[in-house]
Amino acid sequence: MKKRAECVLRNEKVFVGLEDSKKTWALCIRSGGIVVQETSMPAQYEVLRNYLNNKFPECQVKVMYEAGFAGFDLHDRLEMDGWDCVVTPPHTVTQEKCQRQKNDRTDCRRLARNLENGDYRSCFVPDKQLREDRQISRTYGQVQADIIRVCNRIRRMLDFHGLDKSIPAELWRSGTAYTRLKERLEEMEMSDSLQFSFGVMFKELEHLRQLKKEVLQQLRKLAKSDRYQESAKLLKSAPGIGELTAIRLVLEWGDVSRFGRKQEFASFLGLVPSDYSSGEQDHRGHITKQGNRRVRSWLIESAWVAIRHDPVLLEKFRAVSRNCGSKKKAIVAVARKLALRLRRLLLRREPYVIGVVE
Repeated sequence: MKKRAECVLRNEKVFVGLEDSKKTWALCIRSGGIVVQETSMPAQYEVLRNYLNNKFPECQVKVMYEAGFAGFDLHDRLEMDGWDCVVTPPHTVTQEKCQRQKNDRTDCRRLARNLENGDYRSCFVPDKQLREDRQISRTYGQVQADIIRVCNRIRRMLDFHGLDKSIPAELWRSGTAYTRLKERLEEMEMSDSLQFSFGVMFKELEHLRQLKKEVLQQLRKLAKSDRYQESAKLLKSAPGIGELTAIRLVLEWGDVSRFGRKQEFASFLGLVPSDYSSGEQDHRGHITKQGNRRVRSWLIESAWVAIRHDPVLLEKFRAVSRNCGSKKKAIVAVARKLALRLRRLLLRREPYVIGVVE
């Protein structure tokens, strides 16, 4: 009777490209420059672990998958079990210019090939506590977006039922506009159905505002914790950076020492110009906008405040504005300069000094 071999390889270097999806995982396994196996399995870690243990015993296994909806939980589990794991940004994965097929099989093949050739970039994987603390910051942004969404619904209801003409324009310029609007609508004559509909909207708005206060309280608590207090205090010393922005930047950036050069940090923020150059043609476009767009918006908002307090940043704004004739481009340049200074604060552990010319 013939005996079937249970393992595929033993004591070899194995490179696994894994295409992650919600229900299934597609795998391509390479070793020695060739594909040794391809398979798919349910998206369950126990199935993957048993597969790697049984098919590749005593092998040096390295797995790579694209960052996506599943986060870094798979990375943590693989690393905990002793396997190397790389999480790569999807937009940096090398592929052929004339790629005409796009499916899980071709994707995992490409990942395995790039991993074996060393042709990839890896994501920074924050530790579990930082990821969970960061979620509070992102929850704050989601609640704020929901508040804006409900406010817009109320405005559209006013327009649709012809009530916008009954609301004075100066009311919208008030910081308590929707509180005053609620009182104004209660005094107006309208049907019970319309009163009920507005009541539902304002109850939702009040609930979201209460949630926002609770989330903000948790962020302030994090800013005073032993882990983040020093870094948040350093960022807060910079002009335009308040307590909320400081702790949110600390949570989003993590350890900035992983950026060896300031250009790498600016590229991470998406605040460097895109480059479309070939041969003798040299064309610089808009900023790349890679990375977290919310972080860029915080930095740009902070830059508008910072130029009123730091003459060096104000001069930077004026110089760029004179050269390109655009205040938008000028404030982006200031935001980049401010971000690089914030990085230096965190590296040197020194507070911000206003008026220093680099």
